[in-house]
Amino acid sequence: MKFPHTESMPCLASLGDDDSNSSGDERTAIASPTPTLSRTPHHVESCVGLNALVDSDDESSQSSARRANAIEPHLGFKKVLVTGGAGFVGSSTAAHLLARGDAVVVVDEMNDYYDVRIKEANLRRLRAMCPDKKRLTIYKGDICDEEFMLALFEKERPQWVCHMAARAGVRPSIQDPYVYIHSNIRGTTHLMELSHKFGVKNFVFASSSSVYGGSKNTFFSEDENVDNPVSPYAASKKACELLAYTYHHLYKLNVTGLRFFTVYGPRGRPDMAPFKFIDRVSRGMEIQQFGDGSSSRDYTFIEDIVAGVVRAIDRPYSYEVFNLGKGSGTSLKEFIDIVEKHVGKKVIKKIMPDQPGDVPYTCADVSKAYDLLGYRATVPFDEGIRRTVRWYESEYVKDINIEPETQASGMGRAPSYAEITMAARGLRV
Repeated sequence: MKFPHTESMPCLASLGDDDSNSSGDERTAIASPTPTLSRTPHHVESCVGLNALVDSDDESSQSSARRANAIEPHLGFKKVLVTGGAGFVGSSTAAHLLARGDAVVVVDEMNDYYDVRIKEANLRRLRAMCPDKKRLTIYKGDICDEEFMLALFEKERPQWVCHMAARAGVRPSIQDPYVYIHSNIRGTTHLMELSHKFGVKNFVFASSSSVYGGSKNTFFSEDENVDNPVSPYAASKKACELLAYTYHHLYKLNVTGLRFFTVYGPRGRPDMAPFKFIDRVSRGMEIQQFGDGSSSRDYTFIEDIVAGVVRAIDRPYSYEVFNLGKGSGTSLKEFIDIVEKHVGKKVIKKIMPDQPGDVPYTCADVSKAYDLLGYRATVPFDEGIRRTVRWYESEYVKDINIEPETQASGMGRAPSYAEITMAARGLRV
């Protein structure tokens, strides 16, 4: 299958099927220094998180100053190393890069934090998109394995790194903090060490909104002090941000950290609430509601997150941290009601106490990402859940159908532990 190469920057509109017929004129408009915000009848942009652009003269001046320092995107072919490329965000990003004509090198250790069959299905999807093994190369291995990763860099010579590999989950990190130090802190450090030695042009990595801890601000801003993480997972992500600045300072490595706000959507992780609720309600099973339902999250659809990731890859800032979110929150009670509406079945729920390490709410201030990346989320939560339910019913139940009760992170099984000494060395998938 041949993929025509397009300009190396994503469209601000949704990446879904509804936008597959975008014209060349639209792409040209979006590539202008001041981004044109694409709108379709099906996607109503969430503007709440952009209030910082107009709330005061001072904030408007800050926004104008940032835009004046925005850099132009790198246009043209890229060879991108995507770590965690069999996972949710990693495989979705790899698919976008392949679709626009880039070459992708995927590496994933295929751990059993959740069922590896889901990750295998993601890799099959990528291979079906791109049978050309020169343009899509897939490796199985641990990013902490020094011999394996050195050999990979020497052979593939990627000039762009999209580091999505990480051990995820707040609650499991409390049970087993050591694996988070290994996978997240050691793994990221190892990749940055290789990246500066091999002259990588841009290193983009996944951080998390968890670094904000129990912030009391209405919108979480990158300017906030985040020195008080409330879980080992959050602490590991904050540590990666600090190390990233160190590598930029010492070696002039271009580094961008992306603080994701609760990503969901088709092919999402089975330990996350959007998937769990859709699955259990569809099967007539009880769901657990932690707390009184007033907790709120800035749920961000996968297509919006991928658009932000690719925009960051294309813009090699010296060192920046960006929020990637929708810019508005959804309460747990409203979330459950929306799932009930789109699944079409009555929710059976059990009220549980609040969980240790959880934060009461998250909501991203995305004004910085708007100014410097041209990023803006386009998919409202109700529409995102509708699309996810449609995927669940049309694809997941037919092709995968793994019961989440067998998965990790508080769903009937203890979190998996890293077999540090057993990492596969360079096995091709």
